[in-house]
Amino acid sequence: MNGNLRVGNLFGIPFFINVSWLLVLGLVVLNFSSGLAAQFPWLGNQAWGLGLVSGLLLFASVLLHELGHSFAAKQQGIGVNSITLFLFGGLANLEGEAETPEGAFSIAVAGPLVSLALFGLLTAVVGSGIITGPLAAIVGLLAYINLTLATFNMIPGLPLDGGNVLKAIVWKVTGNRYRGIRWASRVGQLIGWSAIGLGVLSVLGFSNTGSFWTLIIGWFLLQNAGQSAQSATIQESLSEFTAADAVLTNSPVVSESNTLRDLADMAVVEDFGGQWKRFLVQGEQDELVGTVGLDVLKSIASSQWVDHHDHEFAQPLAQEVQVQADQPLLDVMGQLESQGVQALAVIRSNGTLMGLLEKAQIVRLLQHEGQAQPA
Repeated sequence: MNGNLRVGNLFGIPFFINVSWLLVLGLVVLNFSSGLAAQFPWLGNQAWGLGLVSGLLLFASVLLHELGHSFAAKQQGIGVNSITLFLFGGLANLEGEAETPEGAFSIAVAGPLVSLALFGLLTAVVGSGIITGPLAAIVGLLAYINLTLATFNMIPGLPLDGGNVLKAIVWKVTGNRYRGIRWASRVGQLIGWSAIGLGVLSVLGFSNTGSFWTLIIGWFLLQNAGQSAQSATIQESLSEFTAADAVLTNSPVVSESNTLRDLADMAVVEDFGGQWKRFLVQGEQDELVGTVGLDVLKSIASSQWVDHHDHEFAQPLAQEVQVQADQPLLDVMGQLESQGVQALAVIRSNGTLMGLLEKAQIVRLLQHEGQAQPA
């Protein structure tokens, strides 16, 4: 499952770890245990155990950060599909997006606020003198890491939390959600290229700033910011069209009064040339009656096709695979994905059948729109 291992549920949210997380855990344990051994030589092999505990507590901090986003989303009625820990931190996979820029802002800042709260709590514990020695060193380090996690994530570029904050601000100012995504994506790409540049210079020995990890993180930011920008462009294009705009000109629609002979002629000889195996059946008032498949022709002798009509074999079409003509194409794409189908019947506001909408036609519509844009 894309290298993700399910660990369990947290507050009803499926929790996964990516195999890359195991690599990072190993590096963290090595780094933490070495530091503890150097600071407290008398620990001996106990330093490895404490290093492991430190690494697990670090990822617990990341998990709490993502739970902050998740709880903020749930407060707005947005479901959370899962939380995954991976190479560069964590990801809360939400079912949808906030309806308002204020909602998007609150979800974005929730994670960093949790990290800042952990920083304050852990710092207070260390400062109180309740704990000393290696334990105090571990808690102090975790406090610093939570502060770093909060501040790093607030860098204003996608896919970081700060990028989502910038998206919400631009959305609020311009009234355009997708313009906010594009702005935050561009900043994210700029930051990604800058990090890659610093990483390359560091690896080549020309700079003391940055490291190999800076290069990797820059590449990660660049890739994700680019995907966000591309997705925003597609979503904005989809939002400008409705289901009616993507209805096939030559939709596979037959009248309920047609005979099976008519169905066979239309499917094989006339308008459709064998392209379709199933047709929408339209009633006398142009309403959707159901669907009929060409397999019915096999169940009736060809000599009797003229004696039977399409309505006799029409099967009801579930509401889940129907869509209103004025529904935004962006919502239609979501319905296609959620239902796992390639086409939907399009119904006008007066209840009459308009035709068939096919996913491939949406792709062609977007391609045509892209070609029509000025260079």
